[in-house]
Amino acid sequence: MAILVDKNSKIIVQGITGGAGSFHTKRMLEYGTKIVAGTSPGKGGQKVENVPVYDTVNECVENHDADVSVIFLPARFVMDAAIEAIHAGIKLVVVIPEHIPIHDMMVVRKEAQKYGARVLGGNTAGIISPGEANLGIMPDIAFSPGRVGTVSRSGSLTYYVADTLTRTGYGETTCVGLGGDPVLGSTFNEILELFEQDEKTKAVVLVGEIGGVYEELAGETISKMKKPVIAMVGGLTAPPGKRMGHAGAIVEGELGTAQSKVKSLEESGAHIAKMFWDIPRILEGQGV
Repeated sequence: MAILVDKNSKIIVQGITGGAGSFHTKRMLEYGTKIVAGTSPGKGGQKVENVPVYDTVNECVENHDADVSVIFLPARFVMDAAIEAIHAGIKLVVVIPEHIPIHDMMVVRKEAQKYGARVLGGNTAGIISPGEANLGIMPDIAFSPGRVGTVSRSGSLTYYVADTLTRTGYGETTCVGLGGDPVLGSTFNEILELFEQDEKTKAVVLVGEIGGVYEELAGETISKMKKPVIAMVGGLTAPPGKRMGHAGAIVEGELGTAQSKVKSLEESGAHIAKMFWDIPRILEGQGV
């Protein structure tokens, strides 16, 4: 069992005829992801990797009963594309591009809440349920089906965590990329709640980074969870005021530091991993 996406998800690619869209469509199809259609205004009737292209998301939903979208478009077009998908009835929108204008993402998040949809990103590596579906840009070699869920703001740290879980025989149920932009479509709390309800997921690894307060706020959910949560936070040596890779990875004042996140997570009951190889040791100690 997986959360959010599985082998039955019917996925569309918004921006499928572009360079990134067509390249990753091929990769996702090779993994076995069920991509049923794509959109590119003015190019309806074409095919990309034998996937039909339509002008609108509505056409994709009407013809293929699509329920998930992954967006490969320039940042300035993301808001309109995401809202189009949400209004068409898509229940999960995965926003790959980074540097989405803050106001745009606030509007998208509000529309998603209004229509009962969920958004991942911006600046997410995507989401993968190993052996079932891979949406986005995650390298599938790091992942294997298993019993541990992961949720992270960092793509590269997700890959290292998944590789560690794979090599030690734990594997993953679903790996969720929240994204690295300042304003995100989903929070740690929302994803943790889904993992808590998933029967196959026996533990969760939360991977945070400096900037924002998403990790600090996650403590509210972690403290109520019955499943063990292992937390790892990147950026312990990051200097204040300097952006570290992601648009959202910047420390201002006391909140947002790696130290404040670790303290908050630990106080909520999370088990803190300082290194990747700490994760399987903690899982074993928790009887997972």
